[in-house]
Order: sequence, then structure tokens, then C-alpha cells
Amino acid sequence: MSQDEYRGDMLPGHIDFELPEPPPVKRVNGRRPIPEKPADDPVDEKVDEKVDVWDRRVADSLAFLRRRLAGGYQVDEFGFDPELSEALFHPLLKVLYRDWFRTEVFGIENVPMEGGGLVVGNHSGTIALDALMLTVALHDKHPRERHLRLLGADLVFRMPVMSELARAAGATVACTPDAERLMTSGQLVGVFPEGFKGIGKRFSDRYKLQRFGRGGFVSAALRTGTPIVPVAIVGAEEIYPILADLKPLARLLGIPYFPVTPTFPLLGPLGMVPLPSKWLIEFCPPIPTAHLTEFADDPLVVYNLADQVRETIQATLHELLEKRPDPFGP
Repeated sequence: MSQDEYRGDMLPGHIDFELPEPPPVKRVNGRRPIPEKPADDPVDEKVDEKVDVWDRRVADSLAFLRRRLAGGYQVDEFGFDPELSEALFHPLLKVLYRDWFRTEVFGIENVPMEGGGLVVGNHSGTIALDALMLTVALHDKHPRERHLRLLGADLVFRMPVMSELARAAGATVACTPDAERLMTSGQLVGVFPEGFKGIGKRFSDRYKLQRFGRGGFVSAALRTGTPIVPVAIVGAEEIYPILADLKPLARLLGIPYFPVTPTFPLLGPLGMVPLPSKWLIEFCPPIPTAHLTEFADDPLVVYNLADQVRETIQATLHELLEKRPDPFGP
């Protein structure tokens, strides 16, 4: 029988018979099959997005460390390191600013979009946290994310570690030449004319402005023709309420005051944790000075302008206190 005759005698369908394809080999991890990822699984896409975010964060962190170790970053003549401020200082301070103090900011439109300016605020709180929160508020709310260059007391720059950190964050010594150089170069300068009299005052004197000194900040603004922006800060008075000042101990330690608060020194290091008061910060309308540059050395003009700034801040403090009836409210 020929091959063709054999095929012809087969049952119908046998000629077209083909062996089935072998089943696909399942990938296994130990004894358990690896599940295949569906093409349109939204949960897995979200997981991938989260993984991508963390991959980027890790990559950015490694790149940041590489630049720091290699010296591939820039600082200005005062030691200000903007990259370190944005990557380290501001994220850490935002925890206090946003979650602990629940800060609200008003009048950010009164801060110049560009160019120099002098931001003058009230000072309080035992420790100068109000200055740090002001820098975070300005960088966080301003459309241009501007940095505030603080003018600090000499005591800050005599401390070994604190001095380097303060300069890296943009602060410099509170002196007129440095302030003028910063404003002339288009920087926003922050000053607290009350000084230690403000942050070291008793809780019974809260939100009552102390003397503004000789008005040196006004002279610096007049010489450079930059606007003065008064700012009122409510909330710092309650973080460490000063009940008493141990002056003999303060003289022994070489510090302006030694505060006694409801939690310090009674609770030791735990007493350094600030109380979670509600903060309100308002930037007042700027006071122009470009038309008064020729009166920078006139004591009458300087004192009158300083009083105007002081009265503006004091009046704004009263308004903010009415908005915040409960110091520890939401």
C-alpha cells in the first residue's frame, strides 16, 4: 500500500492532526509560581510610581552627597550656602513651621518680587525661633521662593558650631555695612531691632514691643533706597513663657539672661521642647525710602521712620491676637 493510499484510508481529520504546543513553562521562585503582572493593573502602577519617587529621592540624595564631598557647590562672600539651606535646613524647620506651630501667613504680596528690601519684625520666644520661622515662611509662600538674610547678634557668631551653621543658612553679623552690602546686591535682609530685650522679656510683657534702639536699620535702608517691610509675628511668646530670669547665673555663664519657664529647668532637656502654640505671621505694606536717601544721616527722619515701623508692627500684633483667641487652638 502506497503512502497516498494509506493516507486516503485514514479517518477524516487524521490527515490534519497536529501535536498540541507544549504548555508554557511557568517561572518559579522556590516552589511558588511568580504571578504575571496584568497589563492594566492600577494598583501596580501606583506601586511603580512610589518606587520611582523613592528611586529619584535616593538618586538625588546620592548626587547631593557627591557634590558636597567633591566641593561642587557655591557660597557667597558671607558664607551663605543656598543648596544646603534648601536641601537640609528648610525641610527640617518646616516640620515645626507646618505641623507643630500650624503657621498661617498673610500679606506675602507686600514683599518685593525682586531687588533689595529690609524686613523688620518683633522679637520674642526666649530662643530666636521666630527668626527661623520667618525665613521658612518667606521661602515657602513667596512666588519667587526668596531667601531672607538675617542679621544676628555677636553672641551667635562667637559660638563655634552655631556660627558656621548660621552663616551657611544666610545670616551675618548685625552691622550696618553688611546690611547695606546685602540690600545693594538685591537681597532681602531680616532684622529684629528689639534684640535680646525682645526674646528675653517676661511673659507678662508679651506682645509689648521693647525699644527699637537707635534706628540703625532705618539708616541702612535710607542709604540704599530699599523699602522697609514691617512684619508682625504672633505665637513665639507662648513657646517658652519666661516666668523669671536668674541674672546671677546668666552673668556667670556670660549670656544675656537665664530663663525660668514652666518646663525649664524643671524638666531638664525635655524643657527645651517648645509648646505647640498657634503662629500667625503678617507682612505689612512696604514703606518706601527711595525719596529719602539724602536724609540717611538726619536723626529726626531716622527716629520718625523707626517709630512708624514700630507702631505699624504693634498695631498689627493687636489685630492678629484678635484673629487668634486661643494660643493653642487649631
